[in-house]
Amino acid sequence: MASEKVTPKKMVVGQRVAVTIEKVAHGGHFIARHEGAVIFVRHAIPGEECTIEISSVGSSFNRGDVVSVEKPSADRVSPPCSYAHRLGCGGCDFQHIEISAQRKLKSDVIREQFARIAKMEVDVEVEEVGPALGWRTRATASVTKSGKIGFISARSHNVIAIDNCLITAPGIEFSALSKKQWQSGAKIDLATTSTGESYVTGDSTELMHEKVGDSILEVSNDSFWQSHINAPKVLTEIVSEYANVQSGEHVLDLYGGVGLFTSALIDAVGPTGRIDLVEGSKNATADAKRNFAPHSNVNIVTASVERAITRIDGGDVVILDPPREGAGKEVISELARISPRAIVYVACDPAALARDTTYLQDVGYSLKKMRAFDLFPMTHHIETVALYEHNKVS
Repeated sequence: MASEKVTPKKMVVGQRVAVTIEKVAHGGHFIARHEGAVIFVRHAIPGEECTIEISSVGSSFNRGDVVSVEKPSADRVSPPCSYAHRLGCGGCDFQHIEISAQRKLKSDVIREQFARIAKMEVDVEVEEVGPALGWRTRATASVTKSGKIGFISARSHNVIAIDNCLITAPGIEFSALSKKQWQSGAKIDLATTSTGESYVTGDSTELMHEKVGDSILEVSNDSFWQSHINAPKVLTEIVSEYANVQSGEHVLDLYGGVGLFTSALIDAVGPTGRIDLVEGSKNATADAKRNFAPHSNVNIVTASVERAITRIDGGDVVILDPPREGAGKEVISELARISPRAIVYVACDPAALARDTTYLQDVGYSLKKMRAFDLFPMTHHIETVALYEHNKVS
């Protein structure tokens, strides 16, 4: 006799229940179950026995926060920041986890996403790239009604006043900023650069300068730049290695921003090669045009990649650095038409990368190498770089 399907018991917001945490989930949550109901829990660790409070309910899953830990994991630590708790700042959701254990959990997430979405087993270890604190060179803060600088609490619109943000780089001088009075409700852009410049909304010029290798790149405040202090060096080195660009080749730098990867590859293509940088942000391409003005073999295109790629006839190597949602099926289909020998994909979302891997497989490209980097310590975010090559038919 077939077993009857058990209907999960409906939960209510504010309800507190005892659960055992099962595993990490994509997005910084951890999975638990109670009387058949699935709950995505914040501030937990697999294996722990916790009391959680339900924060939202839904038809397929619920959300909850840890309020007490009856049986803690050996990987649980006291967060270095006093604001890293369920009612505090929503930025650092992994501060309660020992740093090497954070990287292991992130590796688990990549493996799980590839197994579930791409039906592939991948062996990847998230690599340490620098200190767990003091790494963030870009941040956008909010201001409380009373005029104090801070950050928004998780899954809310509440701004939590912060007297110091431990993950921001020293050049931002957050503790000094916290002593100032700000306009209620304002957004405050903060930045510090590898050349020693610092920026606060309304406090200095918007044009900053970043040193990458032997290059100095101009970066407007509104243009995207990798936030980890070591990210530009780490990513340009691995992208250059994977791309293995040869003199005379044609490179497509898609979602190219101000030209981080173009700057790393311009010498490799040489005077007989060329690079087409495609970026949708007008601010970023204005920066890129200034950055590569001396290079007649660098072509800057201001357009969405989805639109521009339909007008590109060829390319030997493609660099993809899309936003969180990934490149998508249409872009991958156009890449198949262009037929580059190699595609180097820089991804900040492992689920989108796994999905796009299936699209690439469908058009004849196989995953050859992949490395992952802990460019967002104390948070659940991950940066992954993958190399795809066309399947040669003999």
